Amino acid sequence: MRPVSQSAPAGRAGPGFPKVGWIGLSLLGTFVLLGAAGPVLARFPPRALSGGSVEPPSFEHLVGTNQLGQDLASQLLFGARSSLLVASITAVGTLLLGALVGVPAGWLGGKTDFVLMRAVDVVLAVPRLPLLIILGAYLGRDLVTIALVMSVVFWPPTARILRTEVRSLRQRLHLKAAQSFGGGAGHALRRHVLPELRLVIVATLVIAASRVVLFEAGLAFLGLGDPSRTSWGSTMRDAQMSRGLFYTRIWTWWMLPPAVAVTLVLLGFTFVGMALEDGVNPRLARHRPRRSPARLAVSTTAAQ
Repeated sequence: MRPVSQSAPAGRAGPGFPKVGWIGLSLLGTFVLLGAAGPVLARFPPRALSGGSVEPPSFEHLVGTNQLGQDLASQLLFGARSSLLVASITAVGTLLLGALVGVPAGWLGGKTDFVLMRAVDVVLAVPRLPLLIILGAYLGRDLVTIALVMSVVFWPPTARILRTEVRSLRQRLHLKAAQSFGGGAGHALRRHVLPELRLVIVATLVIAASRVVLFEAGLAFLGLGDPSRTSWGSTMRDAQMSRGLFYTRIWTWWMLPPAVAVTLVLLGFTFVGMALEDGVNPRLARHRPRRSPARLAVSTTAAQ
């Protein structure tokens, strides 16, 4: 007798990739396309004086202009390029540094594990923002340097995650069998461990990229970003420095759009991370509510 098929839980696209993950990928893909096509879509250079001071949105300036008459739509498009470029470089750098420390620590164990994990603890104990300011002051503030400095600061959590996964994989029977038949450490890591870590690696890249987007916007908002490039944080900083910004409607086309852009990118990374969590740890999916996010929000509001 065939078992009766059951409907998939709400929020999941059947047994495959969850629906929330596709939503996140759609958000991120939209910003990637906007950033890649920025020079084509932008009607004006981001720093060109293309209109009057603080003009409201119009056909010529879709998001209006700032106090200097610069087109804010162009700044949004070029800001997407800056944020996603920093996120990509930093995520890859974070993964490489984390793997160089976490994989040997988890595989070798013993004194190697102890020394490497104490190095991770030392880096975690150093405040991130002061360290970024000091390194940026000595190394420069161009976009690639900022991304590399962030990689140096953000790699310890990735090292810990990879170390835990490698230690768990090393205890599995097929790895012990491969070693008993003469398979070396390089063979075991290349043929067995790394394929098992693919989903974890993608998840760590997503987590690192989301953290970097927010941090890069914060640095630019504080005036510590690349002065030669337009970013969402620098646009919000310029708006915040305008007197009487929130006493008029100027903030709705100057401050709000870059803030919404940062929020949507973070939301996209969060949704993709939630989808990958179900793949890394399938037990999490069983404990998720079967109600849709909209229905869950309505019930929470009614309970309050």
